[in-house]
Amino acid sequence: MNIELDPIDLKIIALLKHDSRLTHKQIGQHVHRTGQTVGARIAQLMDAGIIKNYTITIGYEYKQFIQLFLNEQQAFTEIEQLVKQYPQIDECFKTLGNGCYMIVSHFNPSEFNQFIEKLSQWSRYSVETVMREIELH
Repeated sequence: MNIELDPIDLKIIALLKHDSRLTHKQIGQHVHRTGQTVGARIAQLMDAGIIKNYTITIGYEYKQFIQLFLNEQQAFTEIEQLVKQYPQIDECFKTLGNGCYMIVSHFNPSEFNQFIEKLSQWSRYSVETVMREIELH
């Protein structure tokens, strides 16, 4: 389903991004619609794949952005199986550009070292470690 987002949809999305625990009625008060109408809009946004899920954000002590550059053997299957084994990996994307994958993780230093040792058999990598998060809202 392909839908065009109007200002009310955008406001609903912003409210849910800020606090996914809000009820449809609470959101409706912000967008001047009934809870039932808000629920129908959210269902439509989910059916369209615009809202994929409701979630929380955990404030981990460590956070890394790891860009992978596969070695010549092009071990896509091995990399994808490896990242699925680690609960410290929050997101993994197959990318176009200089790198083949981008991983967002929250390894502590010793766990990170173990992961990198396994990963090194198939790829080179670049790591950016978060020093502090900048709150946007």
